Amino acid sequence: MSWLAINALVLVGFFLAAWLICLKLRDVTPVDSLWAFGMVVLAGASFLQTEGLHERKLVLLGLCAAWGLRLGGYMLWRWRTHGTDRRYVSMLGKAEARRGWGFAKASLLLVFATQMPLLFLVALPVQLGQADAAPGLGLLAWIGAGLAVFGIAFETVGDAQLVRFRRDPGNAGQVMQSGLWRYTRHPNYFGDACTWWGLYLIAAETPTGLWALPGPLLLTWTLMKWSGAPTVEGRMHKTRPGYADYVRRTSGFVPWVPKG
Repeated sequence: MSWLAINALVLVGFFLAAWLICLKLRDVTPVDSLWAFGMVVLAGASFLQTEGLHERKLVLLGLCAAWGLRLGGYMLWRWRTHGTDRRYVSMLGKAEARRGWGFAKASLLLVFATQMPLLFLVALPVQLGQADAAPGLGLLAWIGAGLAVFGIAFETVGDAQLVRFRRDPGNAGQVMQSGLWRYTRHPNYFGDACTWWGLYLIAAETPTGLWALPGPLLLTWTLMKWSGAPTVEGRMHKTRPGYADYVRRTSGFVPWVPKG
């Protein structure tokens, strides 16, 4: 398992380099794209260090890359299009006002050093799942691959629908509630969860990969209870007058038929 320690060092180097870039930019918003790109880095590092070239490695790396490069690219585009994320401005501003921390210290400790270990844990399926050459892909793995593909597609469609909605000036200040957003308030987060539970099922057919369960559990909790849905919904309740009614009608996570 020494390759896991190397993966951790690779991730530290990756995040420190990104932190130095963000220091020059005076903006930590790009860290959102690092969440996706970092998963791909860990999957790739595991691929290079573990023995053999078996099909499970190829499937895990391929699906993780498809998910991570798409999402990371989208997050970079969103940053370049919409600018700095106000959440980070508020967080770092409070750290400076209350603790006297400068931008460098606050961004390192509150953003990069916080997200890095979480990323390592969430990515356990694409790390531990590549350790064992046997057995070959079975029914559980193919179910997992199907779930991961579904999750990637679901999230991609949801993001595309939201982009089209926001491009229409007539929708300014309105709540997106058509397409996939009619059935779940967070199709992007639901797609994320499906993807990583699918990757876990692929990994779980092996003795080592079975231990990756904390990864999808942590991700799902984060999306539903911590930095995902609660953060978005708190802001939407304050800025969108019709959001409370949308919440009443629409499932919070798993897609379902709207009420009323």
